Amino acid sequence: MKTLLFLALAGFSLSACAGDGATPAAAANAKDAPAAAAASAKSKAAPGTPEARARAALKSLDPNMPIERIEDAAVPGFQAAIVGGQVIYVSDDGKYLLQGTAYDIAARKDLGEEAMKDLRVELLRDIPLKDRIVFAPKDPRYTVTVFTDVECGYCRKLHGEIAQINAQGIAVQYVAFPRMGLGSEDFRKMVSVWCAADPKTALTAAKLDRPIPTRECTNPVAMQFRLGQRMGLTGTPLILAQDGTALGGYLPPEQLRKALDELAEGQAPVASTATGGP
Repeated sequence: MKTLLFLALAGFSLSACAGDGATPAAAANAKDAPAAAAASAKSKAAPGTPEARARAALKSLDPNMPIERIEDAAVPGFQAAIVGGQVIYVSDDGKYLLQGTAYDIAARKDLGEEAMKDLRVELLRDIPLKDRIVFAPKDPRYTVTVFTDVECGYCRKLHGEIAQINAQGIAVQYVAFPRMGLGSEDFRKMVSVWCAADPKTALTAAKLDRPIPTRECTNPVAMQFRLGQRMGLTGTPLILAQDGTALGGYLPPEQLRKALDELAEGQAPVASTATGGP
């Protein structure tokens, strides 16, 4: 997908690509594109509208492109499309594509991040509370959703401080993102966690490299992984505020509370880039 967009930026006019089939690599990637069916369910637009032209232009590059949504961009003359977890801009006539940050100087806002916030909130509604592993204090002031993996170093560091995070008045709702992919050993371990009689204890044990019983059940791990992909998630942990703001990766408890306080006051918190790890 990124290669495809790079080529478009290198000088392709989208209208010149009309009628071209997807490349073999793009077609292969499209097989694994998350929620293509869900995205296509929202693909109806009135013929002749800027949205329809933008959609047709993108589909001319790759018929299987997983377009989440297309709407009028804040930048006049463009449509904003969310594709593969990123925001791109297509001219209203469907001829040109721009990839990059659109920043509202007066409002001091990243317009792409604003669009992604809305998508994250929408997608997270598909994960019921019963499918999350929750560590919460009594009467929390804030609640964050954390996409986590049992193997990544920063995920383990964050979980090692869960008591301090709770003491800051913050509830943590974990959802699964096995970064090695579906069917991996990492994935199977996370299935065992979510299927455990006591998922909280199992998650803590797994993050401490302690053995946990192998279990299988009807579980949400694959679904949560795919939702993370639709948000553009590539690394863990990812901390999301309730309004969909991405606070980034690992943050120490005090900094996490500070970021949430700033967000509540209408300020833009500085996101962490600490993901993955040994």
